Amino acid sequence: MTQDKPTTRPTSESPETTARRVQSVTGTKGDSTREARIKSALKANIAKRKAQAKARETDEGHND
Repeated sequence: MTQDKPTTRPTSESPETTARRVQSVTGTKGDSTREARIKSALKANIAKRKAQAKARETDEGHND
């Protein structure tokens, strides 16, 4: 048995950017409740990170 090599298309993107690409959440077996949980968790995570960044900015401002 011989196996064919998968065809790859040349891209101008670096490996770092292609490795960080995230697949769409909507293709996960049609589980709408799972999609909603993931979307909600992502939104909460982004809000938390923004709050952390804002706290760091205010901490740096008080150290003058």
